[in-house]
Amino acid sequence: MTLLLLGGTGDGKRIATRLVEQGVDLIISLAGATRSPDAMPAPTRVGGFGGAEEFEAYLDEAGISAVLDATHPYAHRITDRTAAICKARNMPHAIFHRPPWEPREGDRWIEIEHEEDAVSHIAKGQTVFLGTGRQTLEKFANLEGRRVICRQIDPPSKPFPFEGGEYLIGRPPFSTQQERSLFRSLSVDWLVVKNAGGEQSITKLLAARELGISVLMVKRPPVPDATIFSTVAEAVAWAAQ
Repeated sequence: MTLLLLGGTGDGKRIATRLVEQGVDLIISLAGATRSPDAMPAPTRVGGFGGAEEFEAYLDEAGISAVLDATHPYAHRITDRTAAICKARNMPHAIFHRPPWEPREGDRWIEIEHEEDAVSHIAKGQTVFLGTGRQTLEKFANLEGRRVICRQIDPPSKPFPFEGGEYLIGRPPFSTQQERSLFRSLSVDWLVVKNAGGEQSITKLLAARELGISVLMVKRPPVPDATIFSTVAEAVAWAAQ
């Protein structure tokens, strides 16, 4: 039996490592959003499947018997498609969905439904730090008149998609101290993030809290009806069966 692990997150790598230690036969799939992903502990394919038909064909060709989705909480197209196909095929399937961040004392959070809603809160002339990645960058094109800084792992292959924006290259993890120093040096007024949850990237929120920076938190997309685990241990136990 072969498990397909849809990865691309730090938790996905931790799950894979523990499954390999337990002797589970698995293949890791990465979407290819990062040009130089970290080395994985099991056979890995990089790149999208193309569509539903191509994904089903791969399941058959690779002899996949179960699927564990440990993609980013905002990779909803992949998650929705995988859940629907596995349900139709009656294939064992589960989703690792780490708990979202919750605001604490001192946080200045405002939740927004969509990236395009940020413009309603950020005044012209202010500096915006986008911790949302480059894939949804064009959704912030209405932030004209603001300084928009988008951090990404890989150097850009094309110019910033709208005026007033600039890229900042950096590979995580970043400590709270590093984030605090960065935000101070850039005179950041607003931090915009997706509620990814987890410990690795929470440091930017801790820095924003310490500096009194306002945060726009993009709400998570809904999760399809499926078996869902919120801890690595639960996901590993299910997959190991």
